[in-house]
Amino acid sequence: MRTLAALALALGLAGCMAVPEPEVCPAGQERLRTAQLFFGRNVKDQPRVSEVDFRKFVDQELTPRFPEGLTVLDGNGQWRGPENQLFREASKVVLIVMPARSDASDRLQAVRTAYKTRFQQESVLVITQPACVSF
Repeated sequence: MRTLAALALALGLAGCMAVPEPEVCPAGQERLRTAQLFFGRNVKDQPRVSEVDFRKFVDQELTPRFPEGLTVLDGNGQWRGPENQLFREASKVVLIVMPARSDASDRLQAVRTAYKTRFQQESVLVITQPACVSF
């Protein structure tokens, strides 16, 4: 899935400036990490991952690994492929405030692997960053 590779490159270039870890969070907030996952919905340049398919994926893969909660947003990505051809693709963006457990990275990787396998994707972009959080 070229979309996520191109998006990763663009974000990587834009993100060359390090995001500083907050040393102290405002009163009432705690230091945690957040994750953003970008799931392309095309399979071999054709729209294939339906709303129902993605909902099942959330129920079977994401929710069991992140039962505390998550947010799913609709997105649209684009990238330049071979021969400078522009590709566009519907996507889903999942936002997670990761609990303070040390296995969050392993759980993120398991979700990414499951999606790539189930929907024949080349990649799933993940961005993690520190955040001050309050519920």
